[in-house]
Amino acid sequence: DQLAPWTDGQKPTYVIDAIDNIDSKVALLHYCKKNELPVISSMGAGCKSDPTRVFVGDISASAEDPLSRTTRRRLRMLGVKDGIPVIYSSEKAGPGKAQLLPLPEEEFAKGQVGELGVLPDFRVRILPVLGTMPAVFGLCVANHVMLEITGYPHDYLPSKAREKMYDGILAQLQGLEERLAKSCGYDPLGLRIPINSDDVGYMVEEVWHGRSAVSGLASRLALTRWRRPKGDWIDMRTPGQKADCLGFDEVVCMTKDEMLKHEKEVLKGGKAPEDL
Repeated sequence: DQLAPWTDGQKPTYVIDAIDNIDSKVALLHYCKKNELPVISSMGAGCKSDPTRVFVGDISASAEDPLSRTTRRRLRMLGVKDGIPVIYSSEKAGPGKAQLLPLPEEEFAKGQVGELGVLPDFRVRILPVLGTMPAVFGLCVANHVMLEITGYPHDYLPSKAREKMYDGILAQLQGLEERLAKSCGYDPLGLRIPINSDDVGYMVEEVWHGRSAVSGLASRLALTRWRRPKGDWIDMRTPGQKADCLGFDEVVCMTKDEMLKHEKEVLKGGKAPEDL
């Protein structure tokens, strides 16, 4: 009700989301997007320590943060994949850095873990937070709102690294499918796969959490078919077009080296992936 037009007909000038609860966060952002209310969302500062890696950008570009990952996934289910500015950190987890530890067994022995929360549906545990980082996030939020309200020019430095990575993974997948088509007796010229760069980003970040399904490594990632295709897997019913029938549920994330081995021994060699 507070976000609806007030009695004088005025809408909120700007909405700031700094909610940790996923349900409430997603509901607020979806409402603002649906009703064209200007909003900026602060993502997770927990376990972050490097202020030089804090960015202002679109929610579709946010990465390396479980809160933003879950928020993106839930918003996508509601039809929202971009158009919401967020404050996020690109800092990766690493050895020696703070992390959320498992709950001790004695806590589970007390009963339902959810009952340990202060409020219903709120997190039972809180991520370790370096005291200065929420302040950095908050200052970035305040700065953005002031620039937006006053109309002051601002052209944030885009985070292009992930976009380039997705484009590279897409090109690798296209090349893999063309090589596989050739090995199966098809002419790969003009073959089109039903996956774009946004799809690659979704599968890598949301489905596979930025890690290889085989080794759990997070470097030099690639996408590949899990099993060798069977039957007529290239649709040529439309004259002049060759459509790859590759489905999202057939694709897994691996490192590039794992993908090349998988291509040689499974996709072309005929082995079952479980045998590797």
